[in-house]
Amino acid sequence: MAEQQVESARRGPGRPREERVTRAVLDAVVDLVAESGMGSLTMDAVAARAGVSKPAMYRRWSTKQDLIIAAAESRIGPLTVPDMGDFRAELRAVLTARMEAYRRPGVDRLLAGVIGSAAEAGSERGAYRAYTARVMAETRHLLERGVARGDVRPDVDVDAAATLVAASLVFRMVGEQRVPDEGLVDSVVDLVGRAVAAPS
Repeated sequence: MAEQQVESARRGPGRPREERVTRAVLDAVVDLVAESGMGSLTMDAVAARAGVSKPAMYRRWSTKQDLIIAAAESRIGPLTVPDMGDFRAELRAVLTARMEAYRRPGVDRLLAGVIGSAAEAGSERGAYRAYTARVMAETRHLLERGVARGDVRPDVDVDAAATLVAASLVFRMVGEQRVPDEGLVDSVVDLVGRAVAAPS
């Protein structure tokens, strides 16, 4: 897969078309899931909705699982927060960006589908773990930066804290079936901020 992407980049002129095909397919996945749930998601349905051939899809994503992860990452991918000099401000930036992404049409069903697909027999668990690691990487970075800066306790369990941050919005949306809002962001910033704050 990576070699194909490098080769496509070398060819140059075909790349805009490749990007259009990729976008059309990933948008089709999100639209189908939003309209009818994960049960409607077949490679045939996605190809028809996107107006592309199945071979063109399989060249990019060899399995439906790969396609689901790619669609999720097109909506909920890695992000970067600049050094604001304050962990709480940086945490608020992460949570606000995630909240806005989660509120886009179809994302709630898509993430529920990603979680469900990860638990299915035969799924490649490592692919899902790699995706969540990418999504949570910036929160871990903020915690580590806070430790280095001195406003986060040096003994904080970074992995556990990052999981709490990520889970708060996802569970509100998928588990509780409620739209994440600014009030939840404020509460999580306050709760996590107090829990990890270095002694003054």
